[in-house]
Amino acid sequence: MRKVFSYLGPYKFPSIIAFSLMLIELAVELLLPLFLGLMINQGVVNQDIQNIMFWGSIMVGLALASFLVGVLNSFLSAHVSFAFAYDLREELFAKIQRFTYAKLNKYPTSSLVTRFTNDIRQIQNTVFMMLRIMAKAPLMVLGGVIMAFIVNTQLALIFLITVPLLVLFLLWVLKASSKLFKQVQSHVDSVNRVMQENLAGMRLIKAFTRRHTEESRFDTANQTLAVTTRKTFRIIESTGPVLLFVMNISLIFIIWFGSIQTANGQANIGEVVTMINYALRVAMAISMFSFIIMALSRTKASAERVSEVLIEDDAEAEEKEQTDHCISKGKIVYQNVSFHYPDALKKTLSDISFTVNAGERLAIIGATGSGKTSLFQLIPRLYEPAEGKIYVDDIPLDAYSFKELRNSIGYVPQTPLLFTGSIFDNIAFGKKDATMEEVIQAAKDAQIHDTIQHLEHQYETKVGQKGVNLSGGQKQRISIARALIRKPEILMLDDSTSALDLATEARFLQALDHYQCTVLLITQKISTAKTADRIVLLDQGKILDTGTHTELLYRSHLYQAITESQQEKEVLHAN
Repeated sequence: MRKVFSYLGPYKFPSIIAFSLMLIELAVELLLPLFLGLMINQGVVNQDIQNIMFWGSIMVGLALASFLVGVLNSFLSAHVSFAFAYDLREELFAKIQRFTYAKLNKYPTSSLVTRFTNDIRQIQNTVFMMLRIMAKAPLMVLGGVIMAFIVNTQLALIFLITVPLLVLFLLWVLKASSKLFKQVQSHVDSVNRVMQENLAGMRLIKAFTRRHTEESRFDTANQTLAVTTRKTFRIIESTGPVLLFVMNISLIFIIWFGSIQTANGQANIGEVVTMINYALRVAMAISMFSFIIMALSRTKASAERVSEVLIEDDAEAEEKEQTDHCISKGKIVYQNVSFHYPDALKKTLSDISFTVNAGERLAIIGATGSGKTSLFQLIPRLYEPAEGKIYVDDIPLDAYSFKELRNSIGYVPQTPLLFTGSIFDNIAFGKKDATMEEVIQAAKDAQIHDTIQHLEHQYETKVGQKGVNLSGGQKQRISIARALIRKPEILMLDDSTSALDLATEARFLQALDHYQCTVLLITQKISTAKTADRIVLLDQGKILDTGTHTELLYRSHLYQAITESQQEKEVLHAN
């Protein structure tokens, strides 16, 4: 929590002013019952109109001043809370941007979305309420008790019995509810995850008629959230009746003993009325404690979840921003590289060694799960190898800054991802300040330009979320264009032509000849692998063989089996 609330530092001055204004409001509220008692004793009892007007004018003036101070306090409290939440979101987003893949895998997308929205909004609201009314409630209780002792010590002794008991009860409720609210936020993550998966896979769900299964999944997550929330709110809401019951009992005793003292001449009517007013104000302040406890419990849970992300070690942030090394050729060397994913016991890659010369085209082929994508992800340092070294232009990979390394790479992932915006925006995403001419040339080389020209708004055509209004092949080619516009030294294609027909793919591979870059392509197609200078045959995280298509066809039984199976498919397709 300390980490989260440290972002209030820049707003210390307006926070102090807002808190001071709140104290002025509190002082006015504590003085009004005292002045009311004086008006009764000096004016009403003696039927002195002048004293009634005098004390009445003072009370009206104080009420007006309290109103103006309250308006200013609300303005400053809102400013502090909104600015604080803005800074917190900015820092949280920047932190996540610097996360490595290993760190990102630790937090599900649904959980991060909840922390950005529900958790920060809860913290923001609590900051506003703390500056506006939250701090006033306990101070009102304390001030009311002190003023009661000033007015009538004997009647005020009742508060010494009830208030400490209520404080202990509230501390117990706060402790119990904090744990429960943390569970509630976790169940909110689960509901969000089911919703995101359902919306993202709606076409698949309809195609497989799995609507009832998805409804059952959501119902389970929703039911768990409802049960935990109900249990939490039962504890919170039970505090209100308990607090009011105890304070109403106190009020009854004050009226009872006050009437006895008045009859015996130990107290006057004004003192009793003043004590009743303080008792009512203390009761009203204590009745707010259930709301305060709920807000603080939820905020504590939310602040811990946000802090968990903010205090994560940031490996990339420690990287040197300036370096003398730059990539100019694109030569890549894997030297005895092994890799396993975080928390995984089995190695994904074992003792990988090969060299890709500058300007060479290397194809990587292998069965599903053989480690092809994992091998790719080590080059832009999305993950770090467990053993061995990777060199680019004969310089260790970790000697480059992340900026220099990744600016030299054009990466097309296995599953194309497009952003909401126009087609132009998605292609230009690959290069800052890209011109229309550069976008068009990249689109032509990716074999998507003609398709874009037939769209109603051409390059200004809006792309739906994740490219929902485009076909798989169109999304792949736009992703390829996004990588080509960078004119990278290293181009990595992760099975990114799988949705293209053979003719379109052949034209694209031919267009690659005009780019002075090293090309690494993962493919399942022998026809694609044949166009590469060399082929790496990967199986179960190990290199079985390396060579040209002809060499592998001659000496590798696995490669022969893959080739024969694809030839059989081609024959069947032709028939």
